[in-house]
Amino acid sequence: MRDRRSPLTPADLPALAWDKMGGLLPAAVQDAHGGRLLMLGYMDEAALGATLETGYATFFSRSKNRLWQKGETSGNRLRVRAVHEDCDADALVVLADPEGPTCHEGTPSCFGGELDGPAWLAELSQVVAERARSGPDTSYTRWLLKEGPTRIAQKIGEEGVEVALAAVTRDPAGTAEEIADLLYHLTVLMEARGFGWNEVVEVLRRRHRS
Repeated sequence: MRDRRSPLTPADLPALAWDKMGGLLPAAVQDAHGGRLLMLGYMDEAALGATLETGYATFFSRSKNRLWQKGETSGNRLRVRAVHEDCDADALVVLADPEGPTCHEGTPSCFGGELDGPAWLAELSQVVAERARSGPDTSYTRWLLKEGPTRIAQKIGEEGVEVALAAVTRDPAGTAEEIADLLYHLTVLMEARGFGWNEVVEVLRRRHRS
């Protein structure tokens, strides 16, 4: 039996359950960083093969009766990190980095709702990255990034002390505010050093497995 923790490769395609839905498998696209569900499409074997070959999500259009690469007209492509099948081999999840809004209406996802809980940290990372590239000159984030890691580290030290003080002098809401400040500055530091929350989570995951 194939280990589904490993991404699909072209050699795995014939073993998928193409016959269950007339040669098509539903393919849910998930943001590789934040985990947000971006869209749902369908792939036949040729579309999945093209996805794995090009590294960009390609689907079978049931209305146009042909393959189409997401973003082929808008430029808002989905750069694929990995594709996995489910336990019955009749559905796919595509982990991708969106290059612009996924929905034709200009929103990040074709589905409503916002990310909740820790998953929103990935969205915070995207906001910080966008400010680094094109934020206004008055942006605090952009100023911090221009100052560099030394200044950012100093702010993290200050925020860490404020969290410690809040833990013993303030209520839960006040402590949450200070932790939010600390997490923001940590996110800015990661942007300055060229990594993100995914790398931090992977370290925690490895420690949990050991």
